[in-house]
Amino acid sequence: MELDLGAVRAFVAVADDRYFSEAAIRLEISQQAISKRVAKLESDLGVRLLSRTRGGAEPTEDGEEFLTHARALISLADQAVERLHGRRRALRVDVLGTRLATMEVIRAFHSEHDDELELVTPGLGADRRSLLPESVDAAFARVSTVPSPGIGRTPAYLEPANLLVGRRHPFARRRRVAMAELAGLTAWMPYNARASEWAEFWQELCPEFGILVDTDGPNFGLEHHIEVLSESTDRLGFVGAKMHVPWHPDVVQIPLVDPTPVYPFSLLWRLENRHPTLRLLIEHVRSAYRPFDAERQWLPVSDREAMSAADNCPLWPDKALS
Repeated sequence: MELDLGAVRAFVAVADDRYFSEAAIRLEISQQAISKRVAKLESDLGVRLLSRTRGGAEPTEDGEEFLTHARALISLADQAVERLHGRRRALRVDVLGTRLATMEVIRAFHSEHDDELELVTPGLGADRRSLLPESVDAAFARVSTVPSPGIGRTPAYLEPANLLVGRRHPFARRRRVAMAELAGLTAWMPYNARASEWAEFWQELCPEFGILVDTDGPNFGLEHHIEVLSESTDRLGFVGAKMHVPWHPDVVQIPLVDPTPVYPFSLLWRLENRHPTLRLLIEHVRSAYRPFDAERQWLPVSDREAMSAADNCPLWPDKALS
């Protein structure tokens, strides 16, 4: 049996994005084409790879087992094509999401260096935090543990968290809100129902400050989340201060203080990678990073050591950063 690489790529895209529609956008084909490719792959393999749920498409047990091999197939195929091309390609950077603060870091880098970039989404999931896909040169992620051997890491950015409430909420007219004032209140966070880097961060923060969490309801995306908050007088949410949030006339963002929670982004790269633009990106990230301030900011204990100072990890195994 010969596997259709296009069908394998479609399956991986849906497994990553959880929605056929989003996978279709990423692969620049129709949703119908995505569905047909996945159906053909399932038929060829004789197993069901994806299960549709209210929260999107989830890999079945067989799908999870096949997913590792599918990623490896795509990675090998991409590498083979690149080597045959025999020319310098764009630096591929996993930015996690185009709405996130990581885009600000990349924009600042691109304004200083006119090197060609290719931005990749979605990013590393919680199960791949210390790994780096072969398909990218660098990736942003929350990394609180020692990366896998051969992977370099440096702190990249600490993003302050803002409170997100509707205009009828008691906090709506405040210029800032202290974390102690949130004790006993409920944050509506349906996107935390599934394990992720983000969910783990808030699962550590909320109990420490006595914040209750409501994960009920399907996660229909950021626009729906904002629409629900706009109509509520008691629900609250959180958002990164640099995150690109859809504007709504009845929703406001308020800085959090005493202390300010900050979400930790690190930059990962493969030490054997000699892409010339990668060195420039690492140096840019290191020079722009502002270390964790324990007096004004809050981080989970597991992140504090990694984000307290610039990492001295060498760019390459045989040459430290000068």
